Amino acid sequence: MTQNIASLIDHTLLKQNATKEQIEKLCEEAKTYTFASVCVNPTWVELSAKLLQESSVKVCTVIGFPLGASTTKVKAFETTNAIENGADEIDMVINVGALKDADYDFVQQDIAAVVEAAKGKAIVKVILETCLLTDEEIKKASELSKAAGADFVKTSTGFSTEGATVKAVKIMRETVGSELGVKASGGVRSLEDLQAMVDAGASRIGASSGVDIMQGLKSESDY
Repeated sequence: MTQNIASLIDHTLLKQNATKEQIEKLCEEAKTYTFASVCVNPTWVELSAKLLQESSVKVCTVIGFPLGASTTKVKAFETTNAIENGADEIDMVINVGALKDADYDFVQQDIAAVVEAAKGKAIVKVILETCLLTDEEIKKASELSKAAGADFVKTSTGFSTEGATVKAVKIMRETVGSELGVKASGGVRSLEDLQAMVDAGASRIGASSGVDIMQGLKSESDY
């Protein structure tokens, strides 16, 4: 059971003041518990890939993070660069403003450019930032992600007004069906939180509290 739990978790450290020592610790913990991946900012991808090369733990990084307001070309370049540095998984942020403007072609093309840059080399998870969206917008963003060829939809950056909610995860899962993964991130701090998200339809969990979750503790982390 513990192994099954560990395989759901992207062990995450995305704070801007993260140090090399903290990244090294993150990777060591990920190897110890056999988490699905470590999720780090692009500057730490190369180091993480080296530290994890003898393990099954993947390297996940974030693109257009945390606002999603980079240009499409920049997001695509970031993706290519991250993969060259050893990233296995790409978590990109949608252009939230464009979604709210109902510029759906742009939103889909923005996602598709990252998918194309990652094609055959890394999986792509699309961060919707659900706390800023209505239920209908969550549904639409999930539909656009699926149409653009993404592998997952993801709730949150963990840097906005709220993290994952059971309601948002349910909407995302109902929209994408069984064909895409659903990642719940932000505010998952305990085994009970994780179970609630899995019950709602999540197939991956983004958390900085992975070790606490594995030890049956309740973390005070804000991510």
